[in-house]
Amino acid sequence: MVLAAGETTGYLGPIVALLCAAGLIGYLSVRLRIVPIVGFLLAGVLIGPHQLGLVSDSEVVRAAADIGVMLLLFTIGIEFSLDRMASIRRYVLLGGGLQVVLTVGLTAAVSLLFGVEWRPALLTGLLVALSSTAIVLKVLSASGRTTTTVGGTSIATLIFQDLAVVVMVLLVPLLGRDSGGGLLELLRALGTALAVLVVVLVVARKVMPPLLERVARTCSPEVFLLAVVAIGLGTAWLTSLAGVSVALGAFLAGLVVSESKHSSHALGEVLPLQILFSATFFVSIGMLVDLRAVLRMWWLILLLACAVVLLKLITGGVALLALRVGLPTAVAGGFLLAQVGEFSFVLQRAGRAAGVEPLGMGPDGEQVLVAVTVMLMILTPALAALGERLAEALRRRRPTGETAAAEPERAAGGHVLVSGWGGVAAALTTELRARDIPVVVITLGPELAADAEQRADRVVRGDSTHGNVLHEAGLATARLVVICENSGEQAARIAAVVARFAPETSIVVRPTDRAGAEELVPAGVDRIVDTVDAVAHPLTDTVLRRLGRLDSAGYPDPNTPVDFRVDPTTACPHATEIEPVLPSSAGCTECLRLGERDWVHLRTCLHCGNVGCCDSSPHRHASAHADTCTHPIVASAEPDEHWAWCYLDRARLERSSTR
Repeated sequence: MVLAAGETTGYLGPIVALLCAAGLIGYLSVRLRIVPIVGFLLAGVLIGPHQLGLVSDSEVVRAAADIGVMLLLFTIGIEFSLDRMASIRRYVLLGGGLQVVLTVGLTAAVSLLFGVEWRPALLTGLLVALSSTAIVLKVLSASGRTTTTVGGTSIATLIFQDLAVVVMVLLVPLLGRDSGGGLLELLRALGTALAVLVVVLVVARKVMPPLLERVARTCSPEVFLLAVVAIGLGTAWLTSLAGVSVALGAFLAGLVVSESKHSSHALGEVLPLQILFSATFFVSIGMLVDLRAVLRMWWLILLLACAVVLLKLITGGVALLALRVGLPTAVAGGFLLAQVGEFSFVLQRAGRAAGVEPLGMGPDGEQVLVAVTVMLMILTPALAALGERLAEALRRRRPTGETAAAEPERAAGGHVLVSGWGGVAAALTTELRARDIPVVVITLGPELAADAEQRADRVVRGDSTHGNVLHEAGLATARLVVICENSGEQAARIAAVVARFAPETSIVVRPTDRAGAEELVPAGVDRIVDTVDAVAHPLTDTVLRRLGRLDSAGYPDPNTPVDFRVDPTTACPHATEIEPVLPSSAGCTECLRLGERDWVHLRTCLHCGNVGCCDSSPHRHASAHADTCTHPIVASAEPDEHWAWCYLDRARLERSSTR
């Protein structure tokens, strides 16, 4: 429906208020060096129905929040892979299982000691056992610790918790006094969830790669984005029909996409949406807090928050110690998981429907748990930082082999990162690999990527303007970034992103048009090469020179003139046409343009400086150039050879011994 002038909808104002508050307080959080999630939670507390009332807990806000959770788990699934999941299955089952069982048992036992009846005591244990997948993943991602030992074991624990939510959601209704005969239903749901996992494995291996390949061949970013989002949200919806949580379904959908060659491209397209909707989710959590209830029961909230942190630090630490990861990692992981998760609100609603309230306190118990949950979510970045400092102190006092294992997996580095693919990029890649310089290529088109895979060391399919794609290609460890895009405007956008993420890395650009070329230097480009000429040699020479790998002893130097003086005794009539020239490239110009390097010897045209391959080479570009341009005389470009050749007279010309 299109709104007429002056018309509006009831939800537009609250949504604008939500986004403005989240943006403003998130900005202040960043300026104060606080994780933006904290700002989003505080924004929700401020504008929620219990405080300023700018935004009510409307259906629109709840729907946007649910999409945020699904997209967050979807992107995390893309960053994982089935192989990586298989490699951490022990962490998932042992570490996650032990953490959940210990937390439920200890929380329920403590609640019983304080006189809470067993049903609400068990419900409280289930609520406390869950940590915040969204918060922990955001903290790990922001600190670059997703692939560390702490990150891997913590994520494994969170995966088990998300799997356990399926069982918990079915178990909570059984706590109601009027429930009965629910065991068969529970077993049926578990069987359904297992069947869903099997289907996901089959789809990931057999169906998704060719499907995304076909979508990517349309070269339409709109179609690709719609397809990826449909896969993520559609899988979450289908799994929910089978009794599996939508969050776990979204994570499984991400795993499915991760098996495709286009996973990096998919992640880059979805990330902006994920950031927008996940911010809405965190704001919606903050909106649940009633500050009047917090002020009325502040002592109880503080006491329970401290108790939850202590209890989860013990249970999480013990679970990680069981995995034999070492005490420092166990301490860091315990602090990282020491909060109550967003899915506790789902269990809380299920308990209310069954007539069971957490802590046995009725509505007050719900508000206390909400306040404790939001407080610990806000404190999670600080707790994670404290845990990491304590872990580092333990490593210094008790050095083990764990420190090295806890470092992120990083690319070996030393490679050249090439953005864009075509004849020039192919020639550059061939030359670099011939000199044992590794090359990683970023390109979007499936056909171009297939060709690049035949030449480069590694190919990342995606858009180079997305930071995650550059990160996947190893931007942080690249020696040099070369941008070979058709559009100068696109090259400027890529250069700006590269300069933002890796300001110390040199950038060389070779656009094929002049449009937008004036924006390249302000974008952070160190060198603009040959914006019109469609050959590769100026770019290749520039790159080799910046790498310190241009061997002037074995290749022509385009910066050094060739001044061939013919011996006076030479009788060739064409010798008078010889002029001092600059070699056109450090190799056969035509071979480099074609992406080849199979010449035998090199010859330099003494009329224009063109470098071509000799008649013993497969393509014989030197003689072809002589015939086409009527430039008959070439000089040998080989080291320690001082002669020339006239193709017309079929005569060898010797260099004069006097200069």
